[in-house]
Amino acid sequence: MSAAARRSGHTVSRVLRNRGALLGILFLSLLILLTSGARWILPFDALTQDFTSLLQGPNRVHWFGTDELGRDILARVVIGARTSLITAAGSVAIAALIGVPIGLVAGFFGGWRDAVLMRFVDVLLSLPGILFAMAMIAVLGRSQMAALIAVGVTGIPSFARITRAQVLSLRKRDFVTAVEALGGSSSYNMFRTVLPNSWSPILVQVVILSAVAILIEASLAFLGIGIPPPTPSWGEMLRTGKSFLHDAPTYAILPGLVLTLTILSLDTIGRALGLALEDRHEQAVDGSPELTPEGRTA
Repeated sequence: MSAAARRSGHTVSRVLRNRGALLGILFLSLLILLTSGARWILPFDALTQDFTSLLQGPNRVHWFGTDELGRDILARVVIGARTSLITAAGSVAIAALIGVPIGLVAGFFGGWRDAVLMRFVDVLLSLPGILFAMAMIAVLGRSQMAALIAVGVTGIPSFARITRAQVLSLRKRDFVTAVEALGGSSSYNMFRTVLPNSWSPILVQVVILSAVAILIEASLAFLGIGIPPPTPSWGEMLRTGKSFLHDAPTYAILPGLVLTLTILSLDTIGRALGLALEDRHEQAVDGSPELTPEGRTA
């Protein structure tokens, strides 16, 4: 087994030894399993209306009860999870694909490139995330793609700043200087030497921003400007359910509980992953690991 594989296995084991992170992984795995097999696992469709079963509480037939149109709340929560997870994955991909190159170029070259790129990032950072997302949806219209793009744009500054900080800390390291001395081009040094050694904080940010993206998407839906009905959304269910708190309190409570557990799981996993990668970095520094010609530990 290679040294990289051993280190990755050690990091995974450190994360799994954290009880909170382990519970979070199990919860998210169950949620993904349900969303993937909802058609075969769940007995009810999320859009099927039954006017003989309005606003029922949890029972043996409808485990989470029914809404004001007789639709099964559990099915809608599961499909809403699919909406949130897809939005989170897409928005994080947009933020990383734009933010990481910005931070990489700004930190590696410095000078006027750094000044221009980071002023652009500062402009995005100065805009409140939820208000900017609302403005984007006002322009693009209500759809899952609009929410995905809006949330993704608000995540660009975090990736750019984290990547830039990591690149600045690596730019003058001996192995980077050695690659330059051996004739490595700037692009080679950036993408084959510096970037592979910058993935740890970026990976942690992916997990943390996923939680933020789910929260923003739910907030937009709660305000009535998220993904339009009849597509289930946790925020939409909270917005509608608050009107029936006296008649069916579980209508809003149970989707809110699932939303809270999802965000808490991602946050716990992100923290545990950050601690594991930080410990691995400290051990690598103390142990003076052997570096490959590209600057990565062997």
